[in-house]
Amino acid sequence: MAEALWGSSALLAGLRLGHFTDLEALTGCTVVLAEEGAVGAVDVRGAAPGTRETDLLSPENTVEKVQAILLTGGSAFGLAAAEGVMRYLAERKRGFPTPGGVVPIVPAAVLYDLGRGKVHRPPGAEAGYQAALAVGEEVEEGSVGAGT
Repeated sequence: MAEALWGSSALLAGLRLGHFTDLEALTGCTVVLAEEGAVGAVDVRGAAPGTRETDLLSPENTVEKVQAILLTGGSAFGLAAAEGVMRYLAERKRGFPTPGGVVPIVPAAVLYDLGRGKVHRPPGAEAGYQAALAVGEEVEEGSVGAGT
């Protein structure tokens, strides 16, 4: 089933995937871009979920589409990586239209991976930006991005 969804060369039509990997800190982040927008939904579970903008995905809210989804290491510190993905999308004028300009919608969720690496360096805004820049036709697999 995973091969049918992810394949070895591309995601589903309209979606692109990119990673940022920090091998010294043993953490990273993974972004799925849908620059033209995609309908999203979420089911948040767990005793200590770390999320950002997941409430926007509720069907009664104004926002109907997301431009990206971010999965990040670094526990709650890693939510800062979403800022970098937003910057990437804003530079390309992708997001929810408002009178003040587009606002990229980037729901994010964290993974707890603290204390695994040689240094404490959770993914930040630059990591998110680099993950967005790394999107491409090939899908890198293994211990990369949020799965480092």
